[in-house]
Amino acid sequence: DVIPWINGALFTDHDVPDDLTADAVLILQRLDALNWAEVEPAIFGTLFERTLDPDTRAALGAHYTSRADIETLVEPVLMAPLRREWEAVRKAAEEAVTDDTQRTRIAKMVEPFLKRLANVTVLDPACGSGNFLYVSLALLKGLEKEAIAWAGERGVAFEPRVHPRQLRGIEINKYAHELASMVVWIGYLQWKHRNARPLDNEEPVLQRLDAIRLMDAIVERRGALKQGEDEHPRDPEWPEAEFIVGNPPFLGGTFLRRELGDDYVNDLHAAWDGKVPGKADLCCYWHEKARRMVQDGKVRRVGLLATQGIRGGRNRVVLQRIKESGDIFFAESDREWTLDGAAVQVSMVGFDDGTEAERILDGRPVESINANLTSGVDVTLAARLAENAGLTFEGDKKAGPFEIDAALAETMLVHPNPDGRDNSAVVRPWINGDDITGNPRNYWIIDFPPDMPLIEAQLHEAPFEYVAEHVHPVRKNNRDAASREQWWIHQRPRPAMRAAIEPLARFIVTPRVAKHRLFVWAQAPTLPDSATVVFAREDDYFFGVLHSRPHELWALAQGTQLESRPRYTPTSCFQTFPLPWSPGEEPADSPLVRTIAEKARLLHELREGWLNPEGPLVADLRQRTLTNLYNERPAWLATAHRELDEAVYNAYGWPPNLSDAETLARLLALNLERARR
Repeated sequence: DVIPWINGALFTDHDVPDDLTADAVLILQRLDALNWAEVEPAIFGTLFERTLDPDTRAALGAHYTSRADIETLVEPVLMAPLRREWEAVRKAAEEAVTDDTQRTRIAKMVEPFLKRLANVTVLDPACGSGNFLYVSLALLKGLEKEAIAWAGERGVAFEPRVHPRQLRGIEINKYAHELASMVVWIGYLQWKHRNARPLDNEEPVLQRLDAIRLMDAIVERRGALKQGEDEHPRDPEWPEAEFIVGNPPFLGGTFLRRELGDDYVNDLHAAWDGKVPGKADLCCYWHEKARRMVQDGKVRRVGLLATQGIRGGRNRVVLQRIKESGDIFFAESDREWTLDGAAVQVSMVGFDDGTEAERILDGRPVESINANLTSGVDVTLAARLAENAGLTFEGDKKAGPFEIDAALAETMLVHPNPDGRDNSAVVRPWINGDDITGNPRNYWIIDFPPDMPLIEAQLHEAPFEYVAEHVHPVRKNNRDAASREQWWIHQRPRPAMRAAIEPLARFIVTPRVAKHRLFVWAQAPTLPDSATVVFAREDDYFFGVLHSRPHELWALAQGTQLESRPRYTPTSCFQTFPLPWSPGEEPADSPLVRTIAEKARLLHELREGWLNPEGPLVADLRQRTLTNLYNERPAWLATAHRELDEAVYNAYGWPPNLSDAETLARLLALNLERARR
């Protein structure tokens, strides 16, 4: 037999494995009995890729990104325009039937299209083990086969030409870089095998794909630059391609330094200064780079995955720029995906220079797709209102185990100090998101004021000793210099928030991330945690407007999501929200204001009565949480909210039966009107 020359560089620089044990030989024997010709290349790459990471090995079979998942993005971005081109060619050649003249006409019409397919180039700038490239090649080969078969039925023969050499990739991991070529070739060889193409007409069987580059896709650092070049870090050049598809890495902006290191992040920010906001998610750099390539005419269409957070905050800047220089023609705002072996929720974004006429959002045609991946009313046009400033804040970020249970707090509160000072100044009730949505845990927190020096903190003996024992060991290694040096003080104590709520007997809090948008009262001197958003108002009217349908719709439209739970951000969700009257200008004697306050009080009282019933013991009080209440939404709760909503709509002067879209449209118009003042 003639043995094909295999080659392939996957194991070139790797050590030869140790001698196999008897058990290992038996395992290989069983594996050898399987038909590996039909292995799915995408799962082959995924399995090998995860063997590199011990943290994801346990999830090898639990979650898997299927070819169908990848096609959800690749089909509309890469294949849709090519299928339209083929449909136009096919219709133009439809009249040609059987005789030689007509066959000549078909040949002249189909030949350019097949040549066109053979010149399509696809780039995955974060290709990993090559799954997106493999699926792209498979779809191109499928369309090529369709065109060849159509011509063959009419007496015109063509040879297939679409080849792995049309694929480009970027990958920073050396092993995954080699694996990407392997996965692509396996898919290509399977196609040849299934379509009765000879396997020995190309040697070596596994050819090197030099267009898949081993490099950092988003920052060219000083060590990688050529001698004599400007040593300033810069974003590197990507291979030119007609299409870009892929799944760039996700990493929240606040985690960049912890995961990538200060030196790398400093170079990254220097290379992208003014192009991507400093604390944007890592995936945003891929979106911005691809956008610039579209703008410069180096790329025709792009389809990239993104964290759901790309729809809001700093991340949304890159989508707004895409809308300015081109347009978004395809999006999945919220889709389950597999990331590092686990199922997560992501967004998908397809964009170009604005040429594409059709817009598809979440599987349905729409007239346009906004920068927050919605259609219809574009609330991203809303401006921050100066009148809303100074009312809402993120809660205190402690960065260490400062929280304590009620029993220990009680002990500290009665503990004497050398100078007779009271520990109630530094030990106070504490609330986080779980206390709002679930069962309140009655936790307290040690909270030395932001400006308290160490020598003064030490005079609070019991609280200080606790912090020295439990917090200092954690904070002494903190990357932030201020957190290391002032380890007894919370990392982000939010002095502006403290000043705003200090004169209030109570204030409003909501979880930053929660299934239901819930607002509750917190009593002074409670300290709200960073998992909450704080509103420095103590009146029932304000509470009622926050808990109304107009505000909830606005917050959902302006915010982002963590998996299936909406996230509330003070800047986008509240600072842009136009209340019925500008804050501080509410007519106190207005029956409209009084009605909202009355309905808000009733809602609060009914909820408290359900959460903390009097009389005979309820079977299980632990099940009485706000989340469970809103999951069930009993008739009395629905009625209380409906009456509150009607009161708020009346205050705006709008009918209460407005649709969601009309409500958002009127809120946006009111926002823009207030912003012009």
